[in-house]
Amino acid sequence: MALIHSFEKSGNWLFRFRGQIPLALFVLAVPVLYFTPVQWTTEKPQIALYVTIIAIFISFLGFFIRAWTIGTTPRGTSGRNTQEQVAETLNSTGIYSMLRHPLYLGNYLMWMGIVIFCFNIYFFIIVSLLFWLYYERIMFAEERFLERKFGQEYLDWSLKAPAFIPNIKKYKPTSVPFSFISVLRREYSGVLAVALSFMFVDLIRRAFAGYEFNWNRISVWAFGITLLMALILRTIKHKTSLLKEEGRS
Repeated sequence: MALIHSFEKSGNWLFRFRGQIPLALFVLAVPVLYFTPVQWTTEKPQIALYVTIIAIFISFLGFFIRAWTIGTTPRGTSGRNTQEQVAETLNSTGIYSMLRHPLYLGNYLMWMGIVIFCFNIYFFIIVSLLFWLYYERIMFAEERFLERKFGQEYLDWSLKAPAFIPNIKKYKPTSVPFSFISVLRREYSGVLAVALSFMFVDLIRRAFAGYEFNWNRISVWAFGITLLMALILRTIKHKTSLLKEEGRS
C-alpha cells in the first residue's frame, strides 16, 4: 500500500475514535499526578494560582474557538459524525479563512489547559506531541476527502489558509450568522468533560498529597454547576424543539 493511502486509511480509522482522547488523558494523568511534586504549590501559592488561571484561560480559549466555529457553520459540516467524513459545502470564510482545522485547534487548547493544570512540563510536551501525531493523520484524511469532493476549489483554499496556526490577516467575513443556539445544542458535553477533567486532576492531586476529600472545592462546585446545566440542555434538546434550527447540524 502506498504511503499516502496508508496515511489516509489510518486517518479515517483514527477519525472514528477521536472522541476517546479525554479517556486516554484520564489514564495518563494519574501516574503523572502521582510522580509530580506538589510541595511547591503550598510554598509558592501565587505561582500555582497563576498557572491555574492560565490553564483555565487556555481551555476557555479552546472552547471559544470551537463555539465560534460551530456557531457560524451550516448543516452538513463541522459535525460530531464519527463513521465517515461529511461535507456538503466547503467552509472557506469566517474562521475557516484563517485556518483549515479550527475545531482541532479548539480541542488542543481545551485539553492543553487541563494538561497545564497537572503542573508537569514534561506531560505538556508529551501530550502535545501525541496530539499532533494523532490529529495529523486525521487532518490528512479529511483533506484528501475534501480534495476529491471539491477539487480545485479546495486546493485554492488550502493554499491560502494554514492548517492549524491561524493567520488573522487572511480573515474573510462569513455570510452565516452566529447561532448561540447551535453552540448550546452541540457543545454542552464538551464543556462538561473539561469541567470533569479539572475536578478529576484537582481531587486526585490532593488525594496523592494526603488530603481528605473536600466537597467545598471550586473545582467540585464548577463541575456540579456545569453538570446541572448540561442535564438541562440535554433535556431541552431531546424533549423539546427549542434548540432545533433549520439549516444547522
